[in-house]
Amino acid sequence: MEGGVAAAYADLGLPGFRPRFTPILRALASAGDSSIRDLARAVGVTHSAVSQTVAHMVKEDLVKLRTGDDARQRIVTLTPRARRLLPVLDTEWTATTRAAATLDAELSFPLSRVIDEALDALSRRPFRQRIADAATAPPGQAAG
Repeated sequence: MEGGVAAAYADLGLPGFRPRFTPILRALASAGDSSIRDLARAVGVTHSAVSQTVAHMVKEDLVKLRTGDDARQRIVTLTPRARRLLPVLDTEWTATTRAAATLDAELSFPLSRVIDEALDALSRRPFRQRIADAATAPPGQAAG
């Protein structure tokens, strides 16, 4: 699916644009300048993932970084280029959401529901904990 979304962005004249940029841009458009930590919470991924994504976005002239009140904190700001792209990205986001809904309708069990349930289960017991439990479970016995 990600490849299809990336191809759609390329068709719009954005060949370097990655699908993972969109949630961060949308969060910044909604909340304004934000720290990496706040973006990670808003998007629902790790601090490290947002930091790496933001580094790529800086190279694509989509965001700028500045130091926050705490010298260790980095604040992410939309660039003028990103602001110009927001209407196009919002239209593409809507189309992608509709396309995902049509895919869900064709499946025997909606993919979006499976993903939501998996994320809920992982929030209750992270995968790292599941691995640790499995490593200490007696052979042939389910962990957890």
